[in-house]
Amino acid sequence: MEQDHVAHTAMGVPYGAAAPPPYGVYPPIAYQQAPPPPPPQQHQLQDFWAEQCREIEQTTDFKNNSLPLARIKKIMKADEDVRMIAAEAPVVFARACEMFILELTHRAWAHAEENKRRTLQKNDVGAAITRTDIFDFLVDIVPREDVREDAAAAAYAAAGDPLSYYYVQQ
Repeated sequence: MEQDHVAHTAMGVPYGAAAPPPYGVYPPIAYQQAPPPPPPQQHQLQDFWAEQCREIEQTTDFKNNSLPLARIKKIMKADEDVRMIAAEAPVVFARACEMFILELTHRAWAHAEENKRRTLQKNDVGAAITRTDIFDFLVDIVPREDVREDAAAAAYAAAGDPLSYYYVQQ
């Protein structure tokens, strides 16, 4: 057994490992292409959602909300089909609205940083809406002429930006 171990490692292969494939089985280096690195915004969004999940799991006090529950309840009652609203509904809806606002702001901030600005502008929000298919319902609300994509953002979208679920050319 010891002799087999020595013979196997002498060939350059650790004991118990498979021998390397014969020469010519690997594709040439020119054909191997490394995947592009993920944009930093993708990592930031993953961290954002992970933090949101942790916050939700750790929440024990549902009385402190960032948005006014009375206003949310009033908006919910504006629909004529809504007759009664459970006490928990405005609380859950307030949290959902808060998360929506945070993600939209996060994506708009990513657009501002791409344009090397530190001031969030209306066109950044418009770009975030235009780039993300889950925000399609807002496309008619935000004027399209205010949304200007620079060359870097257009190249980002063309390269398969994971943040860019859906991109509409102007």
